[in-house]
Amino acid sequence: MLNELRADKMADSQTIKIDTEPEKILDVEYAHIKFKNKSDLYLTKYGLPFVENLKPENFILDKEWFDNNSVRLSGTSCTYKVKTKSIAQKSIDIVIKYNRMGQDIPGAEHIDYLGSAEFNSPFEEFSLVMELRNSKYESKGVIITQKPLAIYVPQERLELWQVGRRKYKMQSKIEKHNEVILDMFRPYIVIYEWIKGIDAVQAYTQHRLSQKQMEQLTVNAERTMRKKGFIVRDRKPHHIIIRPQKNGNPLADQRGNILYAVVDYELLERTPERDKIVKKVKRINYLKRQTSRFSNRSEEIIPPHLKHVTIFGVDYIYGHCESTNGALWVVGRDPYLFDYFLPERWEKTPRTKLSVNHEIYHTVTKDNINVVWKVSKVGYTPEMDPFKKDERKIIRYGYNSPFEEISIAIYLSRHGIRTIFPRAIYKTGTKTAIARSFFDGRRYKTHSKLLTPHGDPLLQRDKSYLLIWGYWNGPDEKLAVLDGDYYKGINALDAYRNKEISLNEYILLIKNKKERLAKVGVEDLNLGGRHLLLSLNSKGRLVLDQRGLPDIRICNFEFLKMKKRKYQ
Repeated sequence: MLNELRADKMADSQTIKIDTEPEKILDVEYAHIKFKNKSDLYLTKYGLPFVENLKPENFILDKEWFDNNSVRLSGTSCTYKVKTKSIAQKSIDIVIKYNRMGQDIPGAEHIDYLGSAEFNSPFEEFSLVMELRNSKYESKGVIITQKPLAIYVPQERLELWQVGRRKYKMQSKIEKHNEVILDMFRPYIVIYEWIKGIDAVQAYTQHRLSQKQMEQLTVNAERTMRKKGFIVRDRKPHHIIIRPQKNGNPLADQRGNILYAVVDYELLERTPERDKIVKKVKRINYLKRQTSRFSNRSEEIIPPHLKHVTIFGVDYIYGHCESTNGALWVVGRDPYLFDYFLPERWEKTPRTKLSVNHEIYHTVTKDNINVVWKVSKVGYTPEMDPFKKDERKIIRYGYNSPFEEISIAIYLSRHGIRTIFPRAIYKTGTKTAIARSFFDGRRYKTHSKLLTPHGDPLLQRDKSYLLIWGYWNGPDEKLAVLDGDYYKGINALDAYRNKEISLNEYILLIKNKKERLAKVGVEDLNLGGRHLLLSLNSKGRLVLDQRGLPDIRICNFEFLKMKKRKYQ
């Protein structure tokens, strides 16, 4: 395979492009280098200082150099220790390994504990190694690992039989990697730092460890790793590295415990218990940050690929979506919240349609966050009858843009009128078109002077916009303290039909809401019971406000009209 990768591609690999914006894949940030010959190199924070050494022509593409400066390592995988060329009088020792995602695990059919195991993709592997390295303070014991430096993806496309992959296994991997496009026909090479030493089996054969010591070391490594919430399905003494001293004995701590490192992470995974905890912690952190999303987070450094913007008086964190070539505006000033709303976190998760007439869906994101996403109708002419006075008024006004909807929601909340929680606006990367007979271009004109940080029009007529709202199951403040005892939302009309409220109460609630909106300069051109959300607590009882009346939240903003609206 090495000869196929080289094929005199060295000259082409000299010209490169380094993305100025880091790419985050499975919670790991990479500097993505795109070579002229269409090869890719993803550098971690550990590999970035050695970018010149890790250019492929400096360790793998030069056949003569590779043959003279590499050693094939033992094992069933294709793994080499390589010394890179010297750059600025500095070379580094690395380990390169051909990733085996999509391949059958040798002997798995005969070993029960390997039955459901799968080789990690390179990005899964690096993500887990980074997480394992960051877990050193979570429990007693230390697990030393190699530093993951980079993932190299040559441009060559090979047949599946050449890389040993199963198509159905690769399809499953591809579906899990929305943040990056995996190519089942390209090889992937993971690059790690070299850790000096020998594995436990070598130490045993060289009489530096007894058989009992070798076995106990392997068991200790597994036990310590489990305490931190990780397992390696193919536990082997070959994966334990020790460092012999000059006297022949393995390096040990002051208590006499042998020091070791763990290598080979292609079957590394979280324990089920840790997986639940990770998701729970991420959800709790999300809920806490949502309660303070508008605070001036001067302590938070906004990454260079994100920008703080203000639109119609609302703060957003804006950024590009690499996976879809779209754009995202996340409500608030907290850059940490941005990743929760990337389309790959919610776009393909199972969803429930909430309306017959609207493209509006409830889903639970990959981070266990309940959200409702809705396709904005901006640019469409409202399907109303001009014969009716109220509907003629709606036609004259048109649909609010997604930025207007969120601005009005925030405005109402700040004036004491409860609403559901706006979370984000997502602009799709794919082009769309509205038939001329349905098209309403007024919002594109009023928004024409509003631009993104990249200089694009804020509202583009050839793109679709999706609004993301919090799924109403309780106030952020309540859930941040106690993530449970969830509320259930029910619109006022259904509450009346289900006899939760009487007809008089239903009419009174709508009239009261109309009056309160008028007092703050807002008119709902299409006010009705379906646009008002009531809450039932865990016991099925209506949640009441401080006045003893049903607690109501506005949940539709398409035709809310503010008396004063400036477009600038």
